Order: sequence, then structure tokens, then C-alpha cells
Amino acid sequence: MGDDRAESDEGIGRAIVASAPNAIVVLDRDQAVLAWNPAAERLFGWPAEEMLGRRPPLVPGELTAEHNAVLERVRTGGQVSLRTKRFRRDGSLLDVRLDTSALRSETGALLGYTSVYHLVQDDESAQERAVRRARLVRRLTDVVADINAERELPAVLDRIAASLTELTGADAGGFVLIEGDRLRLVASHRLPESLRDSTAHMRTSLVGKLLRTGRTVMLETGDQGRLDELIWSQLPGLHTIALGLAMAGGRPYGALYALFAKHKAGYVELELLELLAGHAGIAVGNAMAYQEAVRQRAHQRAVFDASADGIAVLDGQGRVVQWNPAAAELTGFAAIDVVGGPPPFELPGPGDKLTLQLPSGTWLDVLSAEIVETGEVVVDFRDVTGAKELEEAKDLFLATTSHELRTPITVVQGFAGTLAARWDGMTDQERRSAVHIIAERARSLGKLMDNLLLGSRAGAGELPLKIEGIDLGRLVRAATLGLPDLSDVHRVEVNVPENLPPVSGDAIATDIVLGQLLENAFKYSPDGGLIRVEAWTDGDWVVVVVDDEGVGITPTSRERIFDRFVQGDSGDRRRFGGVGLGLYIVRSLARAQGGEVSAHPRPGGGTRMRLALRIADTPGALT
Repeated sequence: MGDDRAESDEGIGRAIVASAPNAIVVLDRDQAVLAWNPAAERLFGWPAEEMLGRRPPLVPGELTAEHNAVLERVRTGGQVSLRTKRFRRDGSLLDVRLDTSALRSETGALLGYTSVYHLVQDDESAQERAVRRARLVRRLTDVVADINAERELPAVLDRIAASLTELTGADAGGFVLIEGDRLRLVASHRLPESLRDSTAHMRTSLVGKLLRTGRTVMLETGDQGRLDELIWSQLPGLHTIALGLAMAGGRPYGALYALFAKHKAGYVELELLELLAGHAGIAVGNAMAYQEAVRQRAHQRAVFDASADGIAVLDGQGRVVQWNPAAAELTGFAAIDVVGGPPPFELPGPGDKLTLQLPSGTWLDVLSAEIVETGEVVVDFRDVTGAKELEEAKDLFLATTSHELRTPITVVQGFAGTLAARWDGMTDQERRSAVHIIAERARSLGKLMDNLLLGSRAGAGELPLKIEGIDLGRLVRAATLGLPDLSDVHRVEVNVPENLPPVSGDAIATDIVLGQLLENAFKYSPDGGLIRVEAWTDGDWVVVVVDDEGVGITPTSRERIFDRFVQGDSGDRRRFGGVGLGLYIVRSLARAQGGEVSAHPRPGGGTRMRLALRIADTPGALT
């Protein structure tokens, strides 16, 4: 039985030597080789069968004395470790670390020498790896602290994806959520934004493969599977994917993907990924808990915060203790500027209503009610500026329309009366002139009534349009034909390419829009100047601009002039006439065609009106 045990121990010893990662060479007292393990074969290039029983030709001549000194020291009971040079079979010199000790019998007699070799560069690489590992662990600690400092789940996920590439050296990274039997990409770093929210089936994904293995990390290379079948293939040169599961609440919540295209992945990267994925699960769990707390609190404040009315709560001393977002929007005062002080407007008595105007021009209807149990006062207020402006606009519209109607009617009545009373005493030329004036004024009345009807239909959303492919360039050229002859003080330039693509729109409506824009250019540049009409394509749109050098437009009026019954400023209607429906009709018609009209100040004075219509998808027959 003792012999069996000895044989077993000897077998174990041989196995250990054979599997050792370092080169092991055992010499007898005459320095002939007794053992030459596979690592020695790989390091020095000689197979064991060539070396057993002979002196190994490893020591350079100039190092023979050093070699003998090492053996002498070992014979006297020491152990020597040094950096030296040794030959390889191909004649090259290896820079090695050598550890030599004596091989002795049970009685202490010297049997030979055992030398263990490994490359010095392996030491340096190991040291570098240790330093890098320590640095990465320190950085991981900082990153985890940063991640845990985030509270919003999207921010946590984005931070994790960015940290992934920083720690592992990956070229890109992403975080996927497990949603039932599918995965969804919710965060990524150095990947196309178009990939966000991409989904994949769990069964055919790497996450599914990882879950089936029962492990938490895995490394997938192009040699193992078809990486080009995955959405990650949009990363050029992708050759390796490292994957780590993130657990939340004891279950797989998602997974981290580290994608390698230019860099390499190894054990350290996989270990860091596993650590980061573990911390990611904790951070995600914390963020989910925080979100749930926020959701519950949001439910409690839903009515208060979601109200379209401004709501303020005052304490018993009349100081604001709560101020909802609508209150800040309506008044222009942020909660931080109001809480702790009185409200920035007068309050009505409990149960009463007060209509007042803020310095900003906003009109408010204010109501208040007292909470008897707490002594607090709830103030509710809403913006009635639109109603007030509409009321004023209606009054102004009636006055302006009466004026616009009175002038042509007075002229028609005057000339008609003249014709009736003095027909026989007037020359044929005088009668023709009077009839011409009556006809012109009648046309003005007809146009005014048409605008009123069109404005009414636009306001009700009842504009009857036929949307098809139309030749906008032809419409512009037709609308501008003859413009240079209309005025002695205006110059007209038209620059419309012949190859404009067809747009999607209604020919009649577009003609009305162009006519109104051109009319305004003349109307609001009474002193003359250049009127320029240009057209070009801009992506999916065709753009037409009408520039003038007239009275211009203030930045605050750029949107207001498109409202009904509004002109540039309070004096424009008296100066230029009209009821303020033209641009309202223009924008309504443009938007009904899927387009847009906007107004812009021109540097140096004047206005640019810009019309944009979308290029037709299927031109068909042009109109």
C-alpha cells in the first residue's frame, strides 16, 4: 500500500511539473537534464527527448562564471533568483528571470538542481496589469459613486453606458431592458441614435443565450456566431461582444453590452463588466425606487400641478406657501420669487371675482376661497387676455369694417346721385368716368366681402381645398406678371428657377396666398423701393420669399400679424386701410395645404414674407 501511495505522489508531482506555466528544468549534479517540462519546450524551443541526459546549451559563454557561481551558492544551501540571459534554439537570447534551488534526497544529499524560468517581460506585463487593475478598480469606485448619485432612471442608464466604454476600453456600449420576451435598447454610447428603442426577441438574442448558460457574463466573438445579424453590426469592424447581466430585485432587469471593434477584450475587461453590471443592477433598483416615490408624490400633486388655472395657497398671514406651474406661467413670477411673500396682484374677497391686468399686459380673472380648518386661502386665477383682446378686436373690427364699407358706398352713392341728377348735362366722357368709378368701388366692396367670407371659413376650419401636385413656379410667375407696371416708385425683381419641383397644394388657394403677399409688399412700402420675389428648394420644401423695403415689422409682431383683425401696429389700419384679415387668411390657407407662412424683419428695414410648401410625393398631373 505504501508503494501505491508513493507512485501516486510521484504521478501527481509529474503532472504538476508538466502543467506548470513556467519553464522547469531539473539537472543532475553533472548538469545533465533530468526533467524538461512542456513550458521549457515552448520557451527554449528544444523538445524534451533531445535534452534529457545532456547538458542544455542555454548559458552564453560570457555568463558561464555567473552560472557556476549560482550553482555553488545553491550547493551551500542557498536559493538564487536573478535576471539573466539564456539561449533559445534559434540562437536568439531571451531576457529571463531565473529561480534556482537544490534538489536533495530525504537525507539531504545533493541530487541536482531545479531551475524555473519565465520571461522578464511577463513580470513587467503582470506588473502593468496589476497597476492597470488597481487603477480601474479605483475608477470603478468613482463611477459607481457617480451612478448612484443619479436618481432619474434615463440618466442612470446613460451614465452606465458611458462608464462601460470608459472602464473596459470598449469602442461602444449599450444597455438593454428585458421586457417580457423582448429586449429594448434604452441607453447607448458611441452608437447611432437611430438604434435607441430598437427591440429584439429574447430567444434569439445574446441575453437569452447568456441566461441559458446560468452565468452572469459572457464573451462572444465573430468566430462563435454571426455578429452581423445583430443590431450592433452597425458598429464598423465589430469583432467581439462582452455581455453582463444587471439584476434588480433579485431578477434579471437588463444587460450591459460592451462592443469591441478596434480594441481587444480579455479577462480583466470581462471582470470589470461583471462588476459594473452588478452595480448597475443596484443603481437601477435605486432609481426605480426613487421613481416610484416620485410617482406617488406626483399623484398627490396631480390636480395642483396639472391645472390650467394658476393656483396659489396662502397661509394665515397672507404669504404664498404654494405656487403651481400655471401660476408661474400666467404671471411670469417663478415660485422661488413668490413663495414666502404676498401674491403679486390684488385679491378679491372670499367668494368674489376680480378682473385685473398685470403690468405684463395679461388679464386675469381672480377668485379666492378660505379653508376654514387651516385658515389658509386658496386663490384661483385664469388668463382671460384672449377673451379681452377678442372683445376689443371685435369692436375694432366693427368700427373698421364700417369705415371700409362707408368709403366705397359713399362714393357709389355720390356718383350714382350725380348721374341721376345731371345725366343730360354731362358729357359722354364724364358719364363713362362716373360709371367706371362706381364699378371700381363695387369691385372693392366685392373683394371686401370675399375676404370676410374667406376669413369666416378659415376660422371655422371649413376651407374647401383640392390637394394635388401643382407647379408653384408657374403660379409665382403668373402672379408677378405685370407687377412692374403697377407702380412708378417700386422696382420689381423676380427670380424663380424653371426647374422647381411640383408641390403639394391647391392652385386657387396658393394663388390667393401669393396675391395677398405681393399686395402687402406694395401696400406696406408706400415710399417705394425694391420688391424682390425669389423661390428655391430647401430639402423637402419649396420656399418662396417676398421682400420689400417698407415700414418693416417688429419682432413682437411677427406672430401677432397673423391673427384676425390685426395689422402691424395700432396706426397701420388708419394709414394703410384694411380690416386685418389678409395675413390671417394667408396662414390659414398655407397650413390647410400642409405648408407654412412666416414673417421676418429684413436687415436695413423692410419685411420678408416666407411661404413654404412641401414637395409633392407623387406629382401626377400638374395644375
